[in-house]
Amino acid sequence: MESKEGCAQACPGCRHRSLSPEESAGRKLAFLRRTLEPWADRLEPLRGASAASRWGYRDRACLRAAEIGGRWRAGLQVRGPDGKREVIPIPACPVQSADLNAAVGALLGGLELRGVRAESFPLAWVIVSGRLMTLVLKSKRNPAAAQSLLWTREALSPWIDGFHLNWHPSTGRQVSSPDGEKLWGLELAQGPDGLWYGPGSFGQLRADLHAESLDRAAAHLQPGPGGAIVDLYCGIGASLRRWRKAGAETLGVELGGEAVACAERNAPVRVLRGRCSERLAQVAPWALARSGPLGLYVNPPRTGLEPEVLDWILGSPALRSAYLSCSAGTLARDLRWLEQGSWEVEALVPYDFFPGTHHVEVLALIRRTG
Repeated sequence: MESKEGCAQACPGCRHRSLSPEESAGRKLAFLRRTLEPWADRLEPLRGASAASRWGYRDRACLRAAEIGGRWRAGLQVRGPDGKREVIPIPACPVQSADLNAAVGALLGGLELRGVRAESFPLAWVIVSGRLMTLVLKSKRNPAAAQSLLWTREALSPWIDGFHLNWHPSTGRQVSSPDGEKLWGLELAQGPDGLWYGPGSFGQLRADLHAESLDRAAAHLQPGPGGAIVDLYCGIGASLRRWRKAGAETLGVELGGEAVACAERNAPVRVLRGRCSERLAQVAPWALARSGPLGLYVNPPRTGLEPEVLDWILGSPALRSAYLSCSAGTLARDLRWLEQGSWEVEALVPYDFFPGTHHVEVLALIRRTG
């Protein structure tokens, strides 16, 4: 059995932390065989991480903050036996990177050193996205509170390049609000892979495995000069950049304004902002106007593809599709829908993007028949 010093025993975050890589991979594959049973014969081995790289890979986290016993703590929020929500501190979380743990520790330690208390400083969440940090305050915009945090520039500069505040009086299930501001440093940062990202941007935690998945998707979609790719739920544009470099005409769709700004910077292609279902009025004629082969790449949230998007795919001129899913359940639902039309599953490729946890992502390679 494998363990890691620093794990909080009550922390529910990594269900597979006590399993070896082989045991964890076996459980994940067994789950996928059950959930994706109609296509189990096309399920490939899990692409995973070595035992050493299972730790310290997470450089993004959204941590609940609270003052506990006169000390500031940050960690996971859970519901206790009495039904009340409580925070489980994870100051030395072994899954989070050393830089992330150090930055959060320096922030909380600085608050304690200055005698900051929760009644005057309603800190609710600490969000770290690579080299960017955001504090969510359960308050309306407060210039005095912002000025009181200028010390963070010197204290956090070894690990953080941009410090942001978000004002959200009713923060809870919806963590942040549109009312945000940069206190100091960078608005956007650039990662080791060359991609620009923002304080609220989604990014895959294992860049190496994500790149491998894009390699496999590209081999299936065959983007190149004369061809075109529609990329739905394109995020900050890692996949857009891949198709564009291959020479394919590319159109992206993404909901978040920050992600759209990053995508347009990372891949100089047209990116439509909005829900994919609401942008089909622009996507459909663009796809029909392409003279070469058309491919689809989709990377939806856990809820899967919107019904309108599924209907459009069934009637689109696309010949191949690659679908990266973080929920095997909604993937199975969507694949059943597509197979009612003229699509069939060629391969299912699982990736261990979240080692130590029970989560697993699957790349479905699909092609049109007939």
